[in-house]
Amino acid sequence: MTHTVVLMGTPQFAVPILEALVADDNYHVLAVVTQPDRPQGRKHILTPSPVKVAALAHKLPVLQPEKIAGSSEMAQIINWQPDFIITAAFGQFLPTKLLAAAQIAAVNTHASLLPKYRGGAPVHYAIMNGDNETGVSIMYMVKEMDAGDVIDVVKVPITSTDNVGTMFDKLSLAGRDLLLATLPKIVAGNISPVKQAIDDVTFSPNIPHDKQNLNFEVETAKQLDWHVRGLYPTHPAYVQVAGQRIKITQVQPLDETTTQPAGYVVEKNKKELKIAAANHTVLRVLRLQPAGKSEMPIQAYLNGAGKAYVVGQPWAEKIKNER
Repeated sequence: MTHTVVLMGTPQFAVPILEALVADDNYHVLAVVTQPDRPQGRKHILTPSPVKVAALAHKLPVLQPEKIAGSSEMAQIINWQPDFIITAAFGQFLPTKLLAAAQIAAVNTHASLLPKYRGGAPVHYAIMNGDNETGVSIMYMVKEMDAGDVIDVVKVPITSTDNVGTMFDKLSLAGRDLLLATLPKIVAGNISPVKQAIDDVTFSPNIPHDKQNLNFEVETAKQLDWHVRGLYPTHPAYVQVAGQRIKITQVQPLDETTTQPAGYVVEKNKKELKIAAANHTVLRVLRLQPAGKSEMPIQAYLNGAGKAYVVGQPWAEKIKNER
């Protein structure tokens, strides 16, 4: 039997799920719901979401309500009475009336091990907090954010070289496989959903601008590494140097200490820049992006603006807005 599906998603994370549903003869995707096209880049070019691009490639109907609640698109979905409503990083709350339109289930593919990291940036916070693993949870959708009963989970390790980009790639495939394994179980009633333990709930709100600031006086080299990897490439971390914002895209915590004050240059030569961090730890800067320029390795940067840096002198300016 072929089951009808409305898929709701926006970023690349949802694309493998869409592709798998389209390729599986057990499912018929009625439509894809995604966020409206948004301006991107320095020229603010109106750009469709990755999910929209994938949907159009398969000639699927695409719905893009600015707000799903009370929209004509919501009314259309309710009229369809799909077997499944499936969300994967859609980015909006779904009204109870819409969830009730699913004849079998309305489920969410969420990139965390619920009840940990409910919200819009679970992968970012898992890395920034130094977690050794994260994963994907398939859960029933309810009106409260990411609060439904969990049907199944898969765990995925976070390595020392992973960033948000690499983890999204891993989790999107893990989520795809878990969802395709879970949907038949839902149809057959062969599941045992688990209520989320309220005492274990944590949240991962969307990344605010001040979360991108690196604070060498507060964070150790290891914490700065987590911070950088936990924001790259979606919300690159940055420091202020000589009044200019420099995005920091790759660093390395070193197994050494320093007597230099936090934020001061520990070592600088043609190929290397080391900065003191909290608790006398040392951070090596590997890649960065100066204001108005492309991302570059530290060697290229030191051949230019880095020449002014002096060992024993401050590098990054103090952060005014401490987190």
